Amino acid sequence: MVEPNRLRETDKLWTLDFVFGILAYFFLYLSISLFFILPLYLKQFNPRTSQVGLIMGIHSVTAILIRPFFGRQIDRRGGKKISILGLLILISVVPFFHLVRDAGSLPVILRAITGLGWGISMTANVAMCTDLAPVESVARSIGLVGVAGLIANAVGPSLGEEIINRWGFPWLVNSALFFLVLSLILVLVIKELPRDVPVEEVTSGREKRWKNTAWLVLIFIGLMPVVHGSVRGAMIYFMPLLVSSLRLGRVGPFFIVFSVAAILSRFRLGGVSDQYGRKKIVFISALLIGFNLILISRINSQWLLLTTGFLGGLGQGIIFPALSAYLIDFMGRGNKGLAISLYNSLFDVGMGLGSIFYGWVSEMIGLKQMYLAAGLLLLVVNFIFNFIAPEPGLSGKKCRQE
Repeated sequence: MVEPNRLRETDKLWTLDFVFGILAYFFLYLSISLFFILPLYLKQFNPRTSQVGLIMGIHSVTAILIRPFFGRQIDRRGGKKISILGLLILISVVPFFHLVRDAGSLPVILRAITGLGWGISMTANVAMCTDLAPVESVARSIGLVGVAGLIANAVGPSLGEEIINRWGFPWLVNSALFFLVLSLILVLVIKELPRDVPVEEVTSGREKRWKNTAWLVLIFIGLMPVVHGSVRGAMIYFMPLLVSSLRLGRVGPFFIVFSVAAILSRFRLGGVSDQYGRKKIVFISALLIGFNLILISRINSQWLLLTTGFLGGLGQGIIFPALSAYLIDFMGRGNKGLAISLYNSLFDVGMGLGSIFYGWVSEMIGLKQMYLAAGLLLLVVNFIFNFIAPEPGLSGKKCRQE
């Protein structure tokens, strides 16, 4: 029986269990992304825009709120058990979407509960995959899991729209349930290896260190994923408006290039911080994103638009695993679940608040200048983070050697 308070070590990355973990995350994410087009079904009920916004947004709110609590449970009980719990919540709730006949309270309640299941299972699945990877490949494993999420995010809405157009909304619900069951089966067959290194031996000193870190330092460590999420939101939410105002044609090619660059960079460069250090890669990737935002403020052609899409995707693909791994190293391997949950919650908060904040900024100074302001803000926070944030401690290789 696997003890949840002990850390397991393995020598290989591409084990069958690791592949099953990535596939489980893919099907989980694919199921959730099918519901991105739920507004297409709700529009027949003539809902107010605010109703649709509440139905879609409550999912993220509940996921953000639940992650930190279950992050700690992941550290205590193991990622597999908590992932199963989250999947069971989703599987038990999704069938009730068959009963949705308006844009009232029922879809709000269902979306809120699915947000809980998503927040729990997503965080646990990522933590489980990092447990199945070698200690020195934490960032790379997070990057590879992120690739599965990016692909599912790209496929899901198009697949969902096709399902609704061909067979109707009930089959969208059935498809989502099918993918969740697939994810659960894959998680169940994963074999958790013995955790040979007690958590206390690895994390006791480091946990004490991060808890005693100055508040100003902790604020800027937490601010990095928030600002990262906010500029990611600016890239996604306001680019269609910018392209339209500049009459540069369709915005679709920008997002295709962005997604391809993000996927390729996570796949090929996701583990670069395992080799060269977390802070260094976070700093370089944030520099790239910041200068790219400034470049967006100078866009005047389709060629430059596609260039910024590539650079933005490249930077986003590198910073996500590096910054996630930084928090894991900083808080200690015994707090991995908590670190992953905090990162994702802070990132999502940045996405949500950023869309509001940068929308207000764009109204004040214009879309182009808004991107300039976003780039400058990221650069400032990045330089402060690099200056005051401590090195995260022992690398995975050193931990193994000791």
